[in-house]
Amino acid sequence: MSYHPRNAVPFGGTVEPGKPRLLEQVRQRIRVKHYSLRTERSYVAWIRRFILANGKRHPAQMGAAEVEAFLTALAVQGQVSASTQNQALSALLFLYREVLGIDLPWMENVTRAKRPARLPTVLSVQEVRALLACLEGRIWLLASLLYGTGMRLMEGLRLRIKEVDFQRNEILVRDGKGGKDRRTMLPASLVPALQQEIARALQWHRQDLSEGCGAVWLPHALARKYPNAATEPGWQYVFPATRRSRDPVDGRERRHHLDEDRLARALKRACRQVGIAKPVSAHTLRHSFATHLLEAGHDIRTIQELLGHKDVATTQIYTHVLNRGVRGVVSPLDRG
Repeated sequence: MSYHPRNAVPFGGTVEPGKPRLLEQVRQRIRVKHYSLRTERSYVAWIRRFILANGKRHPAQMGAAEVEAFLTALAVQGQVSASTQNQALSALLFLYREVLGIDLPWMENVTRAKRPARLPTVLSVQEVRALLACLEGRIWLLASLLYGTGMRLMEGLRLRIKEVDFQRNEILVRDGKGGKDRRTMLPASLVPALQQEIARALQWHRQDLSEGCGAVWLPHALARKYPNAATEPGWQYVFPATRRSRDPVDGRERRHHLDEDRLARALKRACRQVGIAKPVSAHTLRHSFATHLLEAGHDIRTIQELLGHKDVATTQIYTHVLNRGVRGVVSPLDRG
């Protein structure tokens, strides 16, 4: 029998009248905290899996032994990666602290799996050009924009029309990782294609409005603060989906942004065509952006700002990719 939140019986063994089911409480708390829909789905999935692994017992009736056993089983039997194990732990931490309101000091002592120190995959300039040459249309434009600006995949997909400044050749990245805003350059070579893409997005928006739709999703409380903003042209996505769909949160019919999997599939096909054996993803384009700027002699602090890194130490990993760490420094004794 599959697990349903109504099977999670709270505390005393009976469901309190009028009280939301456990997983619904999780969803509500996540939305109050303004976490993304991706995080919501991930946390709910891990909490459901934890309950199923323990015979559908309510989490309030479990403790350190069950959590530690669950995380250990993921690593030993499931052989999951460190990042996956940490994601499961984060979901359970959220459940106990934010939803159940239970202070469990032992959770601080649960050993988090550490990510192995690995260098990022980086393509050469020639490989990037060959890869982009195999892409077409909107996918080519999106991939080119990620490489040309250093944006993350979701930052590019969630880009709004008003955040593209053709006069200053800048892009304003809103609510990036860590909830931070930043500015990055707009490659001049992409301006004509980007203007054409925006014109198509606005055409679809006008069509949606004529059919009684056209209200794009707005983050946090902006929809209440600015009730007309959702239908304004500037708030529409630069890369809207070709079809409208139902919003899983409020059930309204909207035009969401382009599906992220389309770029992943296109990059995989392009790698086969070009003969690139490296594992390439959208994030590889961001890594390549940073590395190629360093190769061109740009200051690491500037690159840190463009990437939106909180600490310059995060950006310094690209110096190791270039072999410009300690081994890359020439001793003054060896200078001519």
